[in-house]
Amino acid sequence: MTYSKSKAPLYPKSHLLAASGIAALLSLALLVFPSREVEAKKTFLDLRLDTAAELETASEEPLVSLSVESPFTRTETPGEPDLQSLQQEDAEAATPLSKEVVVANGDTLSTVFAKVGLPQATVHDVLASSKEAKQFARLKVGQRLEFELDDQGNLAQLRSQLNKLESVQLERSGTSYVFKKEQLKPDVSTAYAYGRIESSLFLAAKRAGLSHNLTMDLANVFGYDIDFAMDIRKGDSFEVIYEQKTVAGDRVGTGNILAARFTNRGKSYTAVRYTNKQGNSSYYTADGQSMRKAFIRTPVDFARISSRFSNGRKHPILNKIRAHKGVDYAAARGTPIKSAGDGKVLLAGRKGGYGNTVVIQHGNRYRTLYAHMQGFAKGVRNGSSVKQGQIIGYIGTTGLSTGPHLHYEFQVDGVHVDPLGLKLPMADPIAKNEKQRFLQLSNPLMARMDDERATMLAMKSE
Repeated sequence: MTYSKSKAPLYPKSHLLAASGIAALLSLALLVFPSREVEAKKTFLDLRLDTAAELETASEEPLVSLSVESPFTRTETPGEPDLQSLQQEDAEAATPLSKEVVVANGDTLSTVFAKVGLPQATVHDVLASSKEAKQFARLKVGQRLEFELDDQGNLAQLRSQLNKLESVQLERSGTSYVFKKEQLKPDVSTAYAYGRIESSLFLAAKRAGLSHNLTMDLANVFGYDIDFAMDIRKGDSFEVIYEQKTVAGDRVGTGNILAARFTNRGKSYTAVRYTNKQGNSSYYTADGQSMRKAFIRTPVDFARISSRFSNGRKHPILNKIRAHKGVDYAAARGTPIKSAGDGKVLLAGRKGGYGNTVVIQHGNRYRTLYAHMQGFAKGVRNGSSVKQGQIIGYIGTTGLSTGPHLHYEFQVDGVHVDPLGLKLPMADPIAKNEKQRFLQLSNPLMARMDDERATMLAMKSE
């Protein structure tokens, strides 16, 4: 059997060219048109014009749509407002504009207001609104002022944080401003501190975590028994239980010393704060004796003794032997001077070589003199009454003086005595009918100091 080979049909050349063109078009179509997966991400923008004529023929004619590849999935129609954007713009227009200014060196209320675009007239209106509003004029470097302006650029509210507990605020009401002061009430707890003096009380107190004010309070509590200008020695120690104020766990300040112990030259002194039934607070020893004497030891805090009581001292200016009937305390010019006790001012004025001088009579037997003052404290004048510890003047160099210091004299029955060696008279102890109540407060405080100190020393020895 014979098989014949069939040949492929021959097509005209024009047909082959047409087929090649169709294949090319199909390839191009595959490249241009995306897959379904891509097509699903397309966003269609409806360009239909809602005119009356087109609405009539809408059912007859297909919609004209433009397909645009976009990463966005939300459909937006040109010409239509974005509702969310409009709502946001309305909210921003209704919300006052907030601005904050930190007070810099040399700033005044006028310059601060100018920084936020407020005129001088607004400054005047604020300060004239109330007496309390004038607090905003007492600016401190670093203080923050928060402004809220309305959509017209006028002041709607002004607020400033004075400290961690206090803030002040002005809020516009009609044509004026209403002043408000907010004060947080801190939580009050007790804290313990121990310090050992190596060079000074201030450094030891700082290491123990005591503030400057607490250190001054500690010195005042024991100021009747210890001369902090002369008696402090290396190795002296102190313990304090005091009130600690916190807000949301943050320390914002301290309160009163509740109990303390000071060991000076091996001798320990104790103090307990007690408020009697009449509401008067004072410090007493742990067994109820008054810490308050008729006179304090030193009329100047932490001054240096530059000259002692002597009957044969050579005067530094007159250059001859002359009795020095007092004690000189050297300190910086302007350092406050305190009255050693309650009394009546016999003299507040010039007194020869003493310069500016205050003389105070304490009862019938005692008299004190304070000389070379720079000036007198407000209200101190002839005939005025003063309290123990009250500031009566400030250290200076008036009269026969070679440098700023206080010359302090003490007289008993008209005779000059050495105030450093004088045994001071005692004040009244706890009343008998309150002694039991006092001990119920004192004993636990003393026991706590003992326990705290023992625990601390044990931890250090480990």
